[in-house]
Amino acid sequence: MEATLDNESWTAEKITFDAGYNNERAQAWLYLPKGFKPPYQTVLFFPGSNDIYLKNYDPLSITGRIDFILKSGRALMRPIYKGTCERHDELKSDLPDETVFYKDHLIMWRKDIGRSIDYLETRKDIKADKLGFLGWSWGGYMGGIMPAIEKRLKVIVLNVGGMVMNKSLPEADQLNYLPRVTQPVLMLNGKHDLFFPVETSQKPMFNFLGTPKDDKKIIIYEAGHLVPRTDFVKESLMWYDKYLGVVK
Repeated sequence: MEATLDNESWTAEKITFDAGYNNERAQAWLYLPKGFKPPYQTVLFFPGSNDIYLKNYDPLSITGRIDFILKSGRALMRPIYKGTCERHDELKSDLPDETVFYKDHLIMWRKDIGRSIDYLETRKDIKADKLGFLGWSWGGYMGGIMPAIEKRLKVIVLNVGGMVMNKSLPEADQLNYLPRVTQPVLMLNGKHDLFFPVETSQKPMFNFLGTPKDDKKIIIYEAGHLVPRTDFVKESLMWYDKYLGVVK
């Protein structure tokens, strides 16, 4: 633990740990809710592509965006993924391509998630068997890959996610992972999303998911690349309550 931050409704801890590749140190921010009794269910977050263009992570950036997770009594794990924020490198875009560079980064992002969960499993104040995933935009795309490999993620919420048509090497191609995602998945999308169009991106992703029919759901709003916040909060928490259990 390298730093702490105290807020009215949560505390945050900056954690560093061995990345599992290149002799690097990875980092993450773990947010813990106030007013609730541990051990906590935890939601692991994968952000939008804006993080690729930032040099520093602002731990207050969750405010008004995803802090509802904490207000629901759950902890929030926020890894700093390779190529983003303080771990900035030559990565220029979130779009897949047919390079070994992109494929290697995909593998490192998977390891960032796995090592973050490894860390959570060492803590007595975390319910390591009650882990959710929340992907936003870029993270919504990654939500069609990472849960296929990391089965410790028990329930998935994807905010404005979908498929893209860019080619990539087979071991980095979302199409090869989607049928292997079997956890419950909630997709929240906009009808007028220019990044992930309904018919060519959102619905194909939903249909390719290996999740049983009764455990996957897509809601498409009269919106663009942004889901109405009230609905985002309500539907996400209902999904976590259903599959992780209601926080008491």
